[in-house]
Amino acid sequence: MGNALRFLYGHCCKPTTPGDSESLGPHGVSAATVGVSALAQDLFNFDITSQVPEGLSKHVVSSKKAQANWYRKLLEAWREAKPPPKTTEEAARLVIQTLKRHQKADVEGLLAFYGLPLPHTLIPLSAGLPTSLPEGVKFELQTLPVDAKAVPDGDTISVYVSTADPRESSSVPRDVQMAAVQRSKARADRNYERADALHKKIIDSGYRVINVQNEEILARKYRIRLRI
Repeated sequence: MGNALRFLYGHCCKPTTPGDSESLGPHGVSAATVGVSALAQDLFNFDITSQVPEGLSKHVVSSKKAQANWYRKLLEAWREAKPPPKTTEEAARLVIQTLKRHQKADVEGLLAFYGLPLPHTLIPLSAGLPTSLPEGVKFELQTLPVDAKAVPDGDTISVYVSTADPRESSSVPRDVQMAAVQRSKARADRNYERADALHKKIIDSGYRVINVQNEEILARKYRIRLRI
């Protein structure tokens, strides 16, 4: 096993024993341990046991034999990554690149299982955050295009920020991520009634799926009051 994966596992993922009082999440680790650390732990466990995490089958469409093939590929890719992924965006890109020839539903289900950003939410690598802000500016939101209808009364505005933004990706609730995946599947199956119900759940949680140039993006809503 590569030292990089062992290092990340040892520092981020303490194994949970049957005597622990903390509840387990669907990926077999503490419910508080998600994202990069959860994936690292499952890869570490797979290297030892050749077993994929329990519960994953509920989120993907392929068999456990196929899932084991994914984890073998991901384990090899993680070993070769220099440095190994440290953020949810880096981990998502590794998964997407490694499994790019596999079914979309499987890739998105695996990402959602770990709370990682979905493919359509990732911003181009070249579009980084500014290193400094102009004088007098305290905060900057990298918003999606603003619709004129989002300015209802002249002094307030609703804006949406892609969940791929590094400041957003780590705080997207897991149920919102899962609802976005399930909505995508429902629309693919032309079950628009279920898709609309799932979108309402997403909206009620303060998020929305927005179509930008024929690409659906999961975004968080911000309500801003303007002043002179």
